[in-house]
Amino acid sequence: MATEREQVPDAYDDLLEEYRRATYLSDAGQVLGWDQQVTMPEGGTPARSKQSAALSAVQHDVLTGDGIAEPLDELDEGDLPQPGAAVVREVRREHERSARVPRDLVERISEEASNALPVWEEARAEDDWASFEPVLETFVELKREYAEHIDPDSDPYEVLFADYEPYLSLDHAERILERLRDELVPLIDAIRESDVDLALDFDGTYDEDDQMELTRDALDTLGYPWEHGRVDTASHPFSTGTQFDARVTTRFDESSPVSALGSTIHEFGHATYTLGLPEEEYGTPLGKNRGLSVHESQSRLWENHVGRSRAFVEGFLPRIEEQFPGLDLDAAGLHGHLNRVNPSNLIRVEADELTYHMHIILRFEIERDLISGDLDVSEVPAVWNEKMEEYLGVRPGTDSEGALQDIHWSHGSFGYFPTYSLGSVMAAQFFEAAQEDVEDLYEGIREGEFDALHDWLTGNVHRHGQRYETNELVERATGSEFTADAFLDYATTKFGDLYDL
Repeated sequence: MATEREQVPDAYDDLLEEYRRATYLSDAGQVLGWDQQVTMPEGGTPARSKQSAALSAVQHDVLTGDGIAEPLDELDEGDLPQPGAAVVREVRREHERSARVPRDLVERISEEASNALPVWEEARAEDDWASFEPVLETFVELKREYAEHIDPDSDPYEVLFADYEPYLSLDHAERILERLRDELVPLIDAIRESDVDLALDFDGTYDEDDQMELTRDALDTLGYPWEHGRVDTASHPFSTGTQFDARVTTRFDESSPVSALGSTIHEFGHATYTLGLPEEEYGTPLGKNRGLSVHESQSRLWENHVGRSRAFVEGFLPRIEEQFPGLDLDAAGLHGHLNRVNPSNLIRVEADELTYHMHIILRFEIERDLISGDLDVSEVPAVWNEKMEEYLGVRPGTDSEGALQDIHWSHGSFGYFPTYSLGSVMAAQFFEAAQEDVEDLYEGIREGEFDALHDWLTGNVHRHGQRYETNELVERATGSEFTADAFLDYATTKFGDLYDL
């Protein structure tokens, strides 16, 4: 009887060889992006934009060239054993979408993104929306053109969303977002009316070097492998890399000693997913993440279900007190502080676990209207402020606190934002399943033992790469299709207890 490997035709090996080249080029581009946001001198942008555009163009050429097209013509995933069939499915999808987009458009989008980064950084620092308007106008036009090339008969925003979440429909995403809006807004209103106050007041300033030491200790505690990563600061925290090199960034607020814990643990979640992908599959779809919804589920799981848990706070509090000996903290108070709901907060990356989703919904609605042509770029700040007032009862005083706060539009990343809420919802479903399978999970977290959780996530999520479509991956890991049920049950119980509702 032939083995599974013997059933794979030569064209499959040819396909993987060429596809790996495209992956390596894409990963090299990520390193250039990391360098631009972390270490590159301010004056380096003109050269970096050309370098990034050239890499994107070459990667596009490989992905759309005969070296991939010809083997795909010979292969039918229906005739291949798994996981080869999944590999061909993923390469075919990526090849076909890329082949519809002209090379010069790919190059221009990449170059515009590199040039846009310092413009956005200065506009945010100077509270100057007008200086960023031309950048956003250009990206709206370019992304409409991009979507038109890929599928002229579809909603262009849906085409863009599929770049980040290929296997959940935009309708599915909208249903989840609508359910979150319908069920979280009343919960947030009830919390606003509660007499419970969970905020802590920190006096003085807390040195960034001291906070970085605490950040590194948190990463040590969680099991971040320094031989495969590093931590730096960035204006907008992010993680990037491969299963061999997954770097994280964070940022600090000197008015709070624990300001960076949430963002650091969030980015650790991204990195641990990347590092959990199978090393032997690097360069192939089986060595790539499933998509941004699943990626975000890993970061939100670690940030919220672990980092904001009472068990983690109790275990890590002695290290906080050691780093900042003047603090007068107890586990109950710090746990409450880390989970306080603050509807008046204007900044998404500083938002609590509930109001966070209103920030996502707000930007999603604005993006959708921008791409459809129902909203002009010049109108964005006013619409942003109106929606903040409608959903959270607050109004930004500056555009730096409003429409300029996030980096994503300077990348042209339309369609990205729904994955933040989808990932948060998915995180609750994954963690609920992990609790059922791992005995005394929270006791292990309290003791600083995270191997069992790492193993569960690696075994059920990370090691599969792109073998399964999103909903199948969730169903295999949890036994249920992807819904908002677990998240809403978790949120209602957790915040009901915290706020005596």
